[in-house]
Amino acid sequence: MSRRNTGGWRRLLGWDRRPSPENRDRWWEETRRRLLPAYVEDTIESAIPPDEVTRIAIRLRYLIEECIPCEMEEEVVTRSHSTVITRQVVQAAKEAGGEDYTDCVVYCLLICKRWFSHQAKIELWDATMHLVRATACEVIAKLIIESEEDTEYLMHSILLKRYSIVVDDEPTLPSNVIEKAVDLHALRVIGSSGYQKCIGYLWKGWLVQDENDPASFVDYKDRDNTSFISHLDPDRMRAPMYQNAAQVLFSILYLVLYSIAINTINRDGDLDGVEIVLYIFTCGFIFDEVAKVWKAGYYILGFWDAFNSVLYSLLIVSLVMRFIAFSKTPLDDPAVREQRERFNELSYNFLAVSAPMFWVRLLLYLDSFRFFGAMLVVLKVMMKESVIFFALLIVIVIGFLQAFIGLDIAEDLVLSDVTFIVQAMANAVMQSPDFDGFEQFGHPFGIILYYCFTFIVMVVLLNILIALYNSAYEDIYDNADDEYLALFAHKTMQFVRAPDENVFIPPFNLIEVFFLTVPLEWWMSKRTYQRINDVVMGIVYSPLLLIAAYFETRTAYDILGNRRRGDEDDDTVEEWEQFAVNGNGVDFEQDGWKKTVEQVKPNVEDELAVVEVRQLRSEVAELKQLLQALVKKSQDSSSAQAASSADADSYAAVAAK
Repeated sequence: MSRRNTGGWRRLLGWDRRPSPENRDRWWEETRRRLLPAYVEDTIESAIPPDEVTRIAIRLRYLIEECIPCEMEEEVVTRSHSTVITRQVVQAAKEAGGEDYTDCVVYCLLICKRWFSHQAKIELWDATMHLVRATACEVIAKLIIESEEDTEYLMHSILLKRYSIVVDDEPTLPSNVIEKAVDLHALRVIGSSGYQKCIGYLWKGWLVQDENDPASFVDYKDRDNTSFISHLDPDRMRAPMYQNAAQVLFSILYLVLYSIAINTINRDGDLDGVEIVLYIFTCGFIFDEVAKVWKAGYYILGFWDAFNSVLYSLLIVSLVMRFIAFSKTPLDDPAVREQRERFNELSYNFLAVSAPMFWVRLLLYLDSFRFFGAMLVVLKVMMKESVIFFALLIVIVIGFLQAFIGLDIAEDLVLSDVTFIVQAMANAVMQSPDFDGFEQFGHPFGIILYYCFTFIVMVVLLNILIALYNSAYEDIYDNADDEYLALFAHKTMQFVRAPDENVFIPPFNLIEVFFLTVPLEWWMSKRTYQRINDVVMGIVYSPLLLIAAYFETRTAYDILGNRRRGDEDDDTVEEWEQFAVNGNGVDFEQDGWKKTVEQVKPNVEDELAVVEVRQLRSEVAELKQLLQALVKKSQDSSSAQAASSADADSYAAVAAK
């Protein structure tokens, strides 16, 4: 639970500011796309006046429209050394903010991307052109990020500062480039080196939100501190890396508890210690889901939230069945004893059915590993593509089901074979049709309809589904690296955007609610309450804090070593760099190797035809100069001869006189 003033949530979610009717659809679309609302207090404002940010965004929009005036292939914009997004275009984009507001150019490019993407949806006749323009915004933003050499300026001013634009004469919610790129799924921006460097710092907790100003991020001051004690700080659990590790640990422990509980069935119906802890964990997870929806709204619910809800519902039903069994006191009455055993068995049946979901749920917390992350992205896209298949399937199933029911009623005047019809249609969908049962069903219409239904489902629809899955798989794996980086950034921002000052991961959130928030927060001073929270967090997270402090101490030595060499804090010395680090570097210029490489390296910036044309133009220019020199020399020679002839005539005339 958050200790901060939650009154800002209404402003955060936009509930205090209704959009105009013409912008309502666009406003709701953008709101739903936000993965989790950033914590924004009433005092947080845009780092640059929203009017100026909007003006810069409009300038950039005009620049993109002029550079891409018509439809063209996306490859023309995205390829290296593009003839459309040239160095001059990138430099012009940088100058859109002038000398004072250059920090927000990348943010404005993302705003332009959203504008063009929205325009592509409402102007389908020019959708291709608008989508290429949106891609151009990403390309320019990526080039600007990667061309910035000042890491501190890049992370603190360009990527992490919050900006707003003006919509309906009102400033929008402040956000930064890191959040906006995740919300817009801007893969090229997310995949840039500077962006990933910033995400890495946020993931490790090297960049943390300022306690006095949540809108800004500051460097973790003890990053290079080699003291073990200095890293034993409960606030370090706010780092996404440690929160993720704790979630993975608790998920594995949750799975272990379930495995023990399902393999040690209590025939008498009593709850043992393992089952009690299992249901305590479940209550903690349920409370966390409810609190998240209560704080942020229903629109943040996704696939995993629905999946977890089904799992927790099964466990709660199992617990309810157990309580019902408890109510049946085992007496000498065989009927009561039988009811107790039946409800106890039913409880374990619900518990056993949830086993696959327990194991699949573990994937949710393993997506920080590249293999599982890329696989989950593919599954997510496949599930979206399946919507088309299931929409067609539902319509077809309803139509044929009505036909079979009509045949059943026409034959017997009563509806008697519904179970058979539904089961046979389900078998056909699962590629196991049963034709024998329809031979005498409304003969000959029943068997004909069933053949048609089987053909449509097994040949047409299932092949459509396979084609959709194949397309989704190729689209993702052709861009698997950027998709994984986007998923990782999404996960990092979920932790960074969390509004809680005190991180109590389920099931520890029950401790916060029932032992801290409810009995203490409403009357205790903020300073005392925060101190008690730190003590409790230090106790419950003590094993994790000890391990984290050990690794952070080792990392501090690595950081100091990098700084002595003049490298970045997160640099690692690779094999090809060790030779130079040990003082045995190779001087390419001294041994002549640099000159040799300069002579043989190819020109990758220009195409071969362009290079040949340039060379031809230079040769033509040289030939033109030679011709001009010859003409001039010829003219000079003719003038000299004419002058000589005139002089000779003059001399002859004088001599004759």
